[in-house]
Amino acid sequence: MQTSPRLPVPVHLDEVLQALARNARLPVPLLRRLLQHGGAREEAARWRSDLTEQLAEEIDALGNGKASHALACNRDLPVGMKRRLVRSDDAAVRSALAGRDAPLPRDLVEAFVADPSAQVRQAAAANRRSPSDLRARLATDPDPAVRAELAQWWTDAPEEVRRTLLTDTDVTVRAAACATYFRQLPHLVPPADLHPALLADPVTRAGVVAHLDLDPRTAHRLAADEDPDVRGALAEHPELPPDLVALLGRDEDPMVRVKVFLRKDTGESLREVIHAGLLAGSEKTKVNPFDADEEDILCSVAMLELHIRIALWVLEDPLPYVDSPYAVFRRSAATTGDALPRPAIARLFEDPDSEVRKTMAAAVSVLDPDTAERLERVHEENRKWPGSPADNAVFPPETMRRFTTDPDPRMRALALRDPELPAELVERLAQDDEARVRREAAAHPNLPAPAGLLLLGDADLRTALAVAGSPHLPREAMEAILAVAEL
Repeated sequence: MQTSPRLPVPVHLDEVLQALARNARLPVPLLRRLLQHGGAREEAARWRSDLTEQLAEEIDALGNGKASHALACNRDLPVGMKRRLVRSDDAAVRSALAGRDAPLPRDLVEAFVADPSAQVRQAAAANRRSPSDLRARLATDPDPAVRAELAQWWTDAPEEVRRTLLTDTDVTVRAAACATYFRQLPHLVPPADLHPALLADPVTRAGVVAHLDLDPRTAHRLAADEDPDVRGALAEHPELPPDLVALLGRDEDPMVRVKVFLRKDTGESLREVIHAGLLAGSEKTKVNPFDADEEDILCSVAMLELHIRIALWVLEDPLPYVDSPYAVFRRSAATTGDALPRPAIARLFEDPDSEVRKTMAAAVSVLDPDTAERLERVHEENRKWPGSPADNAVFPPETMRRFTTDPDPRMRALALRDPELPAELVERLAQDDEARVRREAAAHPNLPAPAGLLLLGDADLRTALAVAGSPHLPREAMEAILAVAEL
């Protein structure tokens, strides 16, 4: 009989077992052994898409009810198990079932819509898979929190439902039904005949501004509104009179000013003033965040807005903005990719802003390897906006081999994107001093089994998890993990 290879006790044994429980290649006999571990059992219950009804029942029984919620969160749970869990006394379990974005039998949705718990009905209200006629019943639910949830999530509801929510007696429901932010697109559009009432109501005023046929008198009144959300919504309105563009460009609230900055019709001198003010406040926050005042913090948020926004009007005629002094417009131009002339693309590849370069690299249909390598080497990584210029590149095998000995760990990690990288090179990179390189090697299809066993005990948690969750992890290694855990 074949024996499992010896494995030292992993530093992160519990986490490794949980990652193994999510591994789609884990054989059922080994999964059954693994279910004896509480954390792994809950991970399997929540994330495995291949659970049979029998396995789900075993998990529920082993968990003494504690695994029920994890099972209810599994969108691929067999219908039979869903029917069993819908009878649970725990509203959190029923709510998890009701809120899964997965098809449910009509009778289960009916049960959720009529559930005695408002928590469950809220989950049903948010579920876009709920049949429209059943979901519509929640527009007159006795609990305003349920109605507000429905308003935030069902943005393309039939007009009758939208009218009911927009004219609700509860302020929280009306605010949710006519907002500047919704949980999903498209944004709810209020019927035109309700605009006057929504404009008069402080909780719906900001939300209706975008939908108004704006006349000068109304515009000036809204520009003086004490609510910055109202002024911010007005600042984005396409029919805003020029004098109010200038006025709101000097608004006391940075979030209003940034919306003026992003307008197509904002004059360059005003745009320069706005940007300088936002940048100064943001820099003060970076220097000493604990001494920053509210305006400085809002300036930082506004600069973040400029970092993530794409100005759609730039896409209509992007070439003039390739050399804009503002990265947001250059990045917007870069999204048009091959529509730009080659000299413009070349300039954007040399842009001083790393995100502009990355955007340009992602937008072109073909990114040559030399350009991709050059961009990758100078790319400024940011955890908030993952990705890199090399994501859109195809490097020849000889280049990937060269990367394996590169002094830059980022390039060595990049080499492991080659699925054909020879096993001896993968094994060497699996012993790299840099965790990011070992982490990439951990899931490589050509990782030798002994090297994989060593990585299961890696001090870097993400590396150990990558090995345990790899679809290429051999059964012998899985057996070794279970043996160490005495399962």
